[in-house]
Amino acid sequence: MVTSPTGNDTGARDGAPQGASDLVEDAGLPTGGVAQRLGVSPTTVRSWERRYGIGPARREAGHHRRWSPQDIAVLEAMCRLTARGVPPGEAARAALAERAAANRDAGLPLALRQPATAGAGGEHAGPGPGGSRALRVGTVRPECRGLARAAVRLDAPEVVRILREAVGALGVIDAWTEVIMPALRAAGRKWAADGEQYVEVEHLLSWNVSTVLRGVAVESVTTRSVRPVRPVLLAATPAEQHTLPLEATAAALTERALPFRMLGAAVPTRALLDAVHRLGPGAVMIWSQGHHTADRELAGRVSGSTWGPRGARSRALVVTAGPGWARTRPLAGTVRPRTLAAAVDLLEQAVTG
Repeated sequence: MVTSPTGNDTGARDGAPQGASDLVEDAGLPTGGVAQRLGVSPTTVRSWERRYGIGPARREAGHHRRWSPQDIAVLEAMCRLTARGVPPGEAARAALAERAAANRDAGLPLALRQPATAGAGGEHAGPGPGGSRALRVGTVRPECRGLARAAVRLDAPEVVRILREAVGALGVIDAWTEVIMPALRAAGRKWAADGEQYVEVEHLLSWNVSTVLRGVAVESVTTRSVRPVRPVLLAATPAEQHTLPLEATAAALTERALPFRMLGAAVPTRALLDAVHRLGPGAVMIWSQGHHTADRELAGRVSGSTWGPRGARSRALVVTAGPGWARTRPLAGTVRPRTLAAAVDLLEQAVTG
């Protein structure tokens, strides 16, 4: 049983009399409602209809177009395919062919327009929950646009699939820069502008990004050898709770076969200093998301920490990463990269040089 965007139950039981919800389903959705469900603009839906012939099967003269669940299933397939980088024309042909194949398999005439049997992630592709708040991501890769649409729909399986494919095809750094970060920023802007209304989208997206990045970092460590160099220590400042950039760094280091130790969010000063002395890392990355969490004293103490026998003392390169450090003057013995790629390059040079 599923729910329409209006909150009406559209899954009538077999044999039940036709009620108001069934009438809503029979009437179909207008183009604007379809666009809201899919997380795209009405202009995009109209363009696809005009160019590729994937409009509503049922049209009435003098009335606005109404999209049936079967029509919407074709558009959902179109969204999934274009998010994977398939050109729109090819995606439209594939989406229509998918529905035609399902109709033939069911032994029904094509005119009955039955939906395909499975949607993204294997769910039934009939009417289902939808988002009404598309994220504005600007000019980005198709994978990013698809990621934003899936997040708005709260389609976690599709979010994970896009993330895994992006990381696999582009590598962690490019996937983070070109796919993940634009979507996260768009979700953050929506949350900031509309308050609690968008928290669910941002949280679902962040959780799945973290899951995929940790999978790369942790699972790969157990299956591939790392270079015999001193590890990188990754930590957030004592008041900092954000860790996604640290997790992206860990995954990128794993791709380069570099060892790391992750301490995560809100690491107290004493705990970080103790870890530095026990581990003897080649580099320490300290993350701060906001200026109120940047801790110059902590960075200075880590930078000044040394270990080893007298006459052969060692110290780590300290990388102060994140926008929180932007309002502070760089400290001696520290570096401040602006991008994930620059940070990983610095860390690699520090531990292998």
